[in-house]
Amino acid sequence: MKFRKLLVASLVSSLIVACGEQKSNDAQSNQDADQKDVSQVQQEETKSNIKKPTNLLLAEWTGPYQGVPVFDKVSLDELKPALEVGMEINLKEVKEIADNPDPATFENTIVAMERTGQELNRIFTYWGIWSSNKSSPEFRAIQREMAPKLSAFSSKINQNEKLFARVKAVYEGEEMKSLRPDQQRLVQLTYNGFARNGATLKGEPKKRYAEINQRLAELHTKFSNNVLADEENYVLLLNKEQLGGLPDSVISAAAGAAKAREHEGKYAITNTRSSMDPFLTYSTERELRKKVWETYYNRGDNGDEFDNNKLIAEILKLRHERVNLLGYPDYASWRLEDRMAKKPENAMKLMQAVWPAAIARVKEEVADMQAIANKEGQMDPIKPWDYRYYAEKVRKAKYDLDSDEVKQYLQLDNLREAMFYVAGRLFNFKFTPVKEGSVPVFHTDVKVWEVTDLTSGEHIGLWYLDPFARQGKRSGAWATSYRSHTTYDGKRNVLASNNSNFIKGNDGEPTLISWDDAETFFHEFGHALHSLSSRVAYPSLNGGVRDYTEFQSQLLERWLATDEVINRYLVHYKTGKPMPAELIAKIKKAATFNEGFKTTEYLASALVDMKLHTTNPEGIDADKFERETLAALNMPEEIVMRHRTPHFGHIFSGEGYSAGYYGYMWAEVLTSDAAEAFSEASGGFYDKEVAAKLVEHLFSIRNAMDPADAYRAFRGRDAKVEALMRDRGFPISE
Repeated sequence: MKFRKLLVASLVSSLIVACGEQKSNDAQSNQDADQKDVSQVQQEETKSNIKKPTNLLLAEWTGPYQGVPVFDKVSLDELKPALEVGMEINLKEVKEIADNPDPATFENTIVAMERTGQELNRIFTYWGIWSSNKSSPEFRAIQREMAPKLSAFSSKINQNEKLFARVKAVYEGEEMKSLRPDQQRLVQLTYNGFARNGATLKGEPKKRYAEINQRLAELHTKFSNNVLADEENYVLLLNKEQLGGLPDSVISAAAGAAKAREHEGKYAITNTRSSMDPFLTYSTERELRKKVWETYYNRGDNGDEFDNNKLIAEILKLRHERVNLLGYPDYASWRLEDRMAKKPENAMKLMQAVWPAAIARVKEEVADMQAIANKEGQMDPIKPWDYRYYAEKVRKAKYDLDSDEVKQYLQLDNLREAMFYVAGRLFNFKFTPVKEGSVPVFHTDVKVWEVTDLTSGEHIGLWYLDPFARQGKRSGAWATSYRSHTTYDGKRNVLASNNSNFIKGNDGEPTLISWDDAETFFHEFGHALHSLSSRVAYPSLNGGVRDYTEFQSQLLERWLATDEVINRYLVHYKTGKPMPAELIAKIKKAATFNEGFKTTEYLASALVDMKLHTTNPEGIDADKFERETLAALNMPEEIVMRHRTPHFGHIFSGEGYSAGYYGYMWAEVLTSDAAEAFSEASGGFYDKEVAAKLVEHLFSIRNAMDPADAYRAFRGRDAKVEALMRDRGFPISE
């Protein structure tokens, strides 16, 4: 049921996130791939009986590389009719499986289900682009109309009693014992997908469950579009006299952003993190810093038509009611049941272990900043819009490290090549630009590379990169797979994508980014490598456990700071000279600088998320709850949550990260522990033996194995939280 997972991800615009034959159980794999059973033939006949309109959104992908999406030819006008036909096809496919008179087997039920929904999968590749990369009022109108209809469609599948009975028969049957481990996991995941989503309910509770899902689909969509509206509607235009303190690179990017909005001669600070962050770091204009800060952190919280507070209250209430129908005490208990943490208490235990050290570090950081502010004549206490500005001054004073000086060596194109270098050393991948025009793209900014095996030359897939911010593109950075690797019906290659919001350099100038943005670039590339490395047989096994899937991408960030990357790719954009050794030493010495800020702003969001989803939401006021929760946690007044509740898209634009934002830290424990495995190896971060184990056990396996077992296979033991504390420079409790 790959489609159902894809549908959820596509509807909410949530962050998502192929080499070699599968070697184990070759005979069974070949049988899976080569034989067409009765159910597959029936599904093909079902499709042939449905009259499809001439609609490119439904069409099979053709052309090179096993077929590619025709991003340049599809029309938004085709979306609604395509969805209607796609749903009709999928429901008839499912009906054929449910009505099969033969006893349920792995092949005629579970594998048959894996084959369904291919038309919708293709449609939602395009949907994801319209939703995330090139949104428009016209698309948002379709999104609002279709979201509840798609939810109702999904409920028809999840609540199909005959289908669930067949799945349950396989899950509980004797055949289960003879299946391969990955096949057993597929059966388990399929069964849980039904049982945890209302299949066991009867009568009125079942009906109510579907109604709640439809309403939530509407609310998630509206929440997301409200945030996007505030990001688009608020742009601060500056004149030359208001640019005090800003480095040339920031001024150049602001000029480009203003020009793109037809305000040539002005300088635009957009309402996105990539624009806000450097402005707050460097601007000497305190009142303007306050204005930019308030505009950014008040997204979705302005008391107007795009205010999200009432939506949040309804979302929380409906989620709570829905899981109560299934017998769970709260939403978080339902959400974490099939994740590594298992229970909300376990996630809270990890966060609470780190929180005291994080806020203690903030006090130290603020004291350092206040001392400098007082010397400069600002006697007022440090405010949130001052934090980045004075943190940068402390960085220079303590470490003689200038973030803008570092930025001169961080050219976007060079960093991309650095990522390719790391992929070659660790994964044996080679990235080659495809001939321009040979692969359709949805915007001229998008570039495409072919990925092959360095040794054999075997084609693995394509990698798409959409790096720059523009109107209609949601903020942040994310990874997507347009097609995932499978072998069950013949090997399919991977179409992976990375998307960012860097501010494009002026004409003829390179795009320079901060060290933090460079880490994020590597992070999202880690998600793409996770997709490209897949060796799983079945589509559903390309998914992941949320508090685990961030681990692989977080780990890849570590290679940015390796000597091999620094010495080869971090060169000055004007002189071409490599980053000097003394600057490298400063960067490494300052590795844990400002860790109090980074950890606290993240953990505050994660803790509020968990508390929102473990509290009875009856009559909840989101703003009040946020304030009171942070006060109870002794949240430093100088810092705000990384994602304030009214624009917390991770948890309210959909359900991918709801009651799950803690997962980044859970994954970071694994990341820090795995990084120590490399640092302890004789070959360091490029050790061939450790890299081979990394790919085999932690990347290629995807969700075909329980993540805890997969990590033990790599490390020989469970991960230890002490590695995380060492990484952040925090004291380790006895």
